[in-house]
Amino acid sequence: MRRKFVAGNWKMHGSFQKNALLLDALKASVAGFACEVVVCPPYPYLAQAQTLLAGSGIGLGAQNVSEFATGAYTGEVSAAMLGELGCQYVLVGHSERRTIYGETDAVVAAKFAAAQANGLVPVLCVGEVLEERQSGKTTEVVSRQLSAVIDLLGVSALINSVVAYEPVWAIGTGVTASPEQAQEVHAAIRAQVAALNASVANGLRVLYGGSVKGQNAAELFAQPDIDGGLIGGAALVASDFLAICQAAG
Repeated sequence: MRRKFVAGNWKMHGSFQKNALLLDALKASVAGFACEVVVCPPYPYLAQAQTLLAGSGIGLGAQNVSEFATGAYTGEVSAAMLGELGCQYVLVGHSERRTIYGETDAVVAAKFAAAQANGLVPVLCVGEVLEERQSGKTTEVVSRQLSAVIDLLGVSALINSVVAYEPVWAIGTGVTASPEQAQEVHAAIRAQVAALNASVANGLRVLYGGSVKGQNAAELFAQPDIDGGLIGGAALVASDFLAICQAAG
């Protein structure tokens, strides 16, 4: 049975004071939940989060990673560096990285490989923009994004990974894919993997992200192929994030 997984992507938010208050609130309540809980702060706050989360059972993730191991890449952060900071997870291919910063499927796959090579669990983000949804290309787009990793590393690379389906049109907009819409894509992701290896597909955790709130989380997480959530704005408010964890747990 796949254990539910809830990850909070703080994006470019936070301060030392706000982070401490948020993490203290999470630590005080999260112990009773059955789901796995992870937070992904911005780079400057990873060391603070590592210290505050010690012994809490809450996992630590980064929001991005370089595809390069070392070298003259000003502004980049390698997977090995993230490991030294105590990160266990790292997001790769978030829609904002793809759409704002132009990361291609090939670059995302290389980042996935770099993360795994250094002992990190990549959380591979896939999803379509509104125009692609309206054109009926959702499955095609998501399949292509997933295939980039499989073609590079083989389907077995997905054993030690998480996939997050995030319809770009639902991220930060307040619009959420219906549970049925989300389930349809999650089922397609699992079917694509199952066609190559049923065992890998059965164990793969596929998260939903896109305006998840305490009010809609339980219905989303009740779908057979939705194994938790990648949470944006609601992850910055302890009560909201804990409500989502409760729904998953």
